[in-house]
Amino acid sequence: MARNIPLKGYTSRNRVELLRGGKAYFTNLIELIDQALVSVHFQMYILDEDDTGLEVLEHLCMAAERGVTVYFLVDGYASQHLTNKRIKEIRARGVHFRWFEPLLRSKYFYFGRRLHQKVCVVDAAYALVGGVNVSNRYNDMPGQSAWLDWAIRVEGETPEKLYQVCLELWNKSGWGKSKELKFILPHRRLPYPDTKCLVRVRRQDWVRFRTEISNSYLRMMQDAKEEVFMLSSYFLPGRQMRKAMGAAVKRGVKIYVIAAGKSDVVMAKQAERYLYRWLLKNQVHLYEYQSNVLHGKISCSDGKWATVGSFNINFISAYASIELNLEVLDENFAGEIKKQFLEIIDKESISLTEKENLQQYGIAARAWQKICYTSIRLLFVLFTFYYKQRRK
Repeated sequence: MARNIPLKGYTSRNRVELLRGGKAYFTNLIELIDQALVSVHFQMYILDEDDTGLEVLEHLCMAAERGVTVYFLVDGYASQHLTNKRIKEIRARGVHFRWFEPLLRSKYFYFGRRLHQKVCVVDAAYALVGGVNVSNRYNDMPGQSAWLDWAIRVEGETPEKLYQVCLELWNKSGWGKSKELKFILPHRRLPYPDTKCLVRVRRQDWVRFRTEISNSYLRMMQDAKEEVFMLSSYFLPGRQMRKAMGAAVKRGVKIYVIAAGKSDVVMAKQAERYLYRWLLKNQVHLYEYQSNVLHGKISCSDGKWATVGSFNINFISAYASIELNLEVLDENFAGEIKKQFLEIIDKESISLTEKENLQQYGIAARAWQKICYTSIRLLFVLFTFYYKQRRK
């Protein structure tokens, strides 16, 4: 990325590690929970009552039973399969549990507004931030590899900021608030790591006037000099983002996009394919990942800057969901992400061209893709307009 990147908001005394989802992620998650001495903040979009989910819940309960204060905030829509019996059980074992705004039960209800961030903060000193939910499909199980995703493990100054982010959300946005669980400052100050790595916490919650991640992506496009790599599971960039991408290509920047070949949301995938024509026409290098379902949200630029987290480049992440990313300004870290991108492009993806795209999808298929795209876009235009009127 360009040398004129503003350093506001970055902290330097950090140690970071890039984790590909699956076994590596869940091994680190459980390790952090087990080493907690004072507190665990765990905020998640999806937690299923399967082998993976039950294992994580068990370790949260064990932490609570040895005296650690455990705060568990989970989305009231995506995790609604959590049974009342299970919730009573973990509460009885000492876990502070709270739903994030169950559907239609919040005065802040807004279509699509969900707790989409995935974060675990331990003792305000260690943290995991990424796109990985807690479910067997995100884990490496016998005979089944995990969906493609990433997370960052970070130690140092950044977890203190993440601790405050989590407590703020717990206190202000949880349903069934408890007066005794209010914001407190970080309580266990450990020596910072000797390593230096610039990291910045970025949040997105359009309903609450936060657009930091969207702004970062636009800045990435504006500042890029040589290349941009983007991987997003539901890739539907809006007009402003597409305009920035087009301008970057005209400056000579090479843009590489890895999209899902297999998707768990059929309509979103068809809408995404509608935009393939624009991407290919504007000389974006486009690939579809083939090995499994692509669920990651990760980008890097010029081998210097990277962002990893829960934010998808689409309408829902931009205008509805609560999202959390970490930005890292470090050549070694960004270089590792680029290396993984190139391996995925070379070994696990197929390249798409404008001619092949037209041949593959006939008139009827392209018409359906347009209907899917237009429907999704119109839905969010209507709801954002409605919410803007309510806020006036």
